[in-house]
Amino acid sequence: MSQGEAQIRKLGRPGDLGWVVMAHGEIYAQEFGWNTEFEELVLQIVADFTHDRTPTTSAAWIAELGDRRVGCVFCVPDAEPTVAKLRILLVDPAARGHRLGHRLVSTALEFARDAGYRRARLWTNHPLAAARSIYLDLGFVLVAEEEHHSFGVQLTGQTYELDLRDAGPSRSATPA
Repeated sequence: MSQGEAQIRKLGRPGDLGWVVMAHGEIYAQEFGWNTEFEELVLQIVADFTHDRTPTTSAAWIAELGDRRVGCVFCVPDAEPTVAKLRILLVDPAARGHRLGHRLVSTALEFARDAGYRRARLWTNHPLAAARSIYLDLGFVLVAEEEHHSFGVQLTGQTYELDLRDAGPSRSATPA
């Protein structure tokens, strides 16, 4: 992989959407043994984003390192109109250590604040310790946990929330 400067850009180039689905499927299968049910979930999230996207309330970003896509995050409206939902954060294992996950989430939170959302919410699973560390560092709080069997494995789903009206840690994050 070319090690040029890491950057975050808006999703929108040809191949971005397919890369998001493929990368999630491949990386989560390799790292956690998850089956194609997870890839199907990511495909549905991407399809919903492209179908329902409103630029003032939804956005997605791609992280690049050199000339390769290496990460992503989506920010979409939750069912509650004042809540932004963060979806499908991913950083390729080969690109970890550049704080791209932190930068991606900070970018999404800045968008959510600018869009007028009052809270941010996300759902994750217990094996995703690096992502959880980012969420906690940025001020998210665990609000619910539930065991479930999904993606071919037994998991504990976790819901985190952040009050966007607080001047928390994400306000001081380095802009992307």
